[in-house]
Amino acid sequence: MADSTEIEALKASMRGALRAAEALGPLALKVQDADPHGDVADSDLDELQRLTLANAIAAQALRGLVETMLKRRGRVTEPVADGSGGVED
Repeated sequence: MADSTEIEALKASMRGALRAAEALGPLALKVQDADPHGDVADSDLDELQRLTLANAIAAQALRGLVETMLKRRGRVTEPVADGSGGVED
């Protein structure tokens, strides 16, 4: 059984991952509306770099915590290393 500290860490990690993903929203609209024959502004690329890094870090932190919880339950023996993030086709 998970202790309250682990559950609070899971909640915080989930909030962080969601906030990081939500921060991509405004730029997602710009990317969607981009002219396929145009270019992307340097400032937008800088912002995408910053936000995608934050998103990746938050997602990896959440993933690591979930894997730790699964290992504790004996459900995961090795971390996912195939680049799929544990998602099957």
